[in-house]
Amino acid sequence: MATETENGAVDAAHGAAEAGGAGMPQLEFSTFGNQIFWLVVALVIIFFVLSKIALPRIAGVLAERQGTITNDLAAAEELKQKAVEAEEAYKQALADARSEAQKIVNDAKAEIQADLDAAQAKADAEIAAKTAESEKAIAEIRDGAADSAKEVARDTVKEILGAMGFSADARTVTSAVNARTKG
Repeated sequence: MATETENGAVDAAHGAAEAGGAGMPQLEFSTFGNQIFWLVVALVIIFFVLSKIALPRIAGVLAERQGTITNDLAAAEELKQKAVEAEEAYKQALADARSEAQKIVNDAKAEIQADLDAAQAKADAEIAAKTAESEKAIAEIRDGAADSAKEVARDTVKEILGAMGFSADARTVTSAVNARTKG
């Protein structure tokens, strides 16, 4: 029994080998011509589809992208130029504002200095007037003091002479006091 099963297995293996041929049908030499023909037909169809449909669309998209990039770069350069111009205008406006502010400060200083000079001149005039007034008052007081001192001296001399028992006339006493006060 064992021999029958062994013989059956060997026969089945030979039958499978004969039915399948040499193995893969793509590698069988008898069909190479047919396979090469269809390969060439498929490649020609792919070439025409790519060259007439796909590649022009891709080229159009690439050209459009390149145009967009070029336009965007040009717009960016234009905006950059405008930004530079705006910055220069800003710097100029800032410089003008600073010079205007300096002018206003200088005008204000000049106005304040003029007001200060006028106030100082007025104060100097008032001080000079009060000084002249005070000197006049001091001169009057000095003169009055000298007159008062002479009068007191006359009265005192009269009293002293009267207390000592002498009598002198007012003219003699006045001339003696005047002579003594002059130096």
